[in-house]
Amino acid sequence: MELPRRVRNKIQDLKALLNFSQPVCVALQETFLKSNLNFKLRGYNCVRKDVDSVTTPSEGVCILTSNSYSSSPLSLRTPLQAVAVQVHIRTLVTVCCIYLPPHDVISLDDLNALVYQLPAPFLLIGDFNGHSTLWGSDCTNSRGRQIEQFISDNCICLLNNDEKTYFHEPTRTSDSLDLAICSTLLPLLNFTVGRDLCNSDHFPIIVSYADSGGAIQYPPRYLFQRADWDNFMQLADITESMVNTADITEAVQDVVDCLINAANNIVAHV
Repeated sequence: MELPRRVRNKIQDLKALLNFSQPVCVALQETFLKSNLNFKLRGYNCVRKDVDSVTTPSEGVCILTSNSYSSSPLSLRTPLQAVAVQVHIRTLVTVCCIYLPPHDVISLDDLNALVYQLPAPFLLIGDFNGHSTLWGSDCTNSRGRQIEQFISDNCICLLNNDEKTYFHEPTRTSDSLDLAICSTLLPLLNFTVGRDLCNSDHFPIIVSYADSGGAIQYPPRYLFQRADWDNFMQLADITESMVNTADITEAVQDVVDCLINAANNIVAHV
């Protein structure tokens, strides 16, 4: 079956973005795909939720996950336009893509119920169509206040800064509609906004680990059975001056540094 024009016109831009960035996951909103359409991209698994209307498809969401990473779909019970996968990125992470149509009435209970179904650590990303000064809009509307309440109620973290994510061509104005929200168990993440619209009216938003090198940094593993404990005790000398300070954080750090220095010099490690 032939791809609809809305998708076909953007497929080359999507392929170019995948080839350039080589992302682990890509979250797409307003896919406008019919449920009987087989949509595939080489090198990526596709999990999607389509919205079929009587005559033409409308809206819909999709997550593309690289075949280079082990992943599996996560079943969701929700009336919202949302799909989720679990993917091994250093550890098992849940990624959920969501689209909230601007004129739909969205239930806060439905949003809360969705989050309850996402195993932590999770990343919730998508087009929320809400305005709030909290994420860079010039004003806050009712949808924005609802999302603020949703974030607060669930003690989750908004990754957005003040960068605009949406460009309105008729008025040549920009706004922030696309959000990235994560659970507190995820490590430090970077949020950036791409500069190329890629034949869309939304800029791509990019979430990555703060240490962009990508490798997991493990602490040294000490071989305690080969340690020279007498020399360790001499070198790990916790003096009174280390702990005799009003700043408890500084005192603790001095003690920790002393012990680690002694261990690194005396105890064999790998």
